[in-house]
Amino acid sequence: MDNLIEGLKDKLKEKGYKLTPQRRATLDVILDNQGKHLNTEEIYGLVKDKCPEIGLATVYRTLQLLDEMQIISKINLDDGCSRYEFNTHEDDHQHHHLICQNCGNVIEVEIDLLEQLEEEIEKNHDFEITDHKVKFFGICSKCR
Repeated sequence: MDNLIEGLKDKLKEKGYKLTPQRRATLDVILDNQGKHLNTEEIYGLVKDKCPEIGLATVYRTLQLLDEMQIISKINLDDGCSRYEFNTHEDDHQHHHLICQNCGNVIEVEIDLLEQLEEEIEKNHDFEITDHKVKFFGICSKCR
């Protein structure tokens, strides 16, 4: 964790930013809740517990900055709000998500089943694919 924070400090410094207590608290909440796909308001509520003086606008700006720097990823799970997760694979494709249409549970799928399809598309259409996002909708085992 310390190496991660030091790397983040260096990345921010390169861009002319500092790791303020508010940015640190926001990042800590995302790291402490990996796999939960929190939205901005949920992140704000948890950050406010650590930094009572923080405003919602500060959390929005921090999330935007961390997303632009590819430290976190902004994801759309088709529920009307942006959600965030720590970006563990900067150069790799993002993982896929299984979304339960009954309870809203989100399950991460780490395997990439589309490599062969991507190669075919790139070859047949002279197109370089840099990423893809896949969401599967259905009913989870708890809801069946």
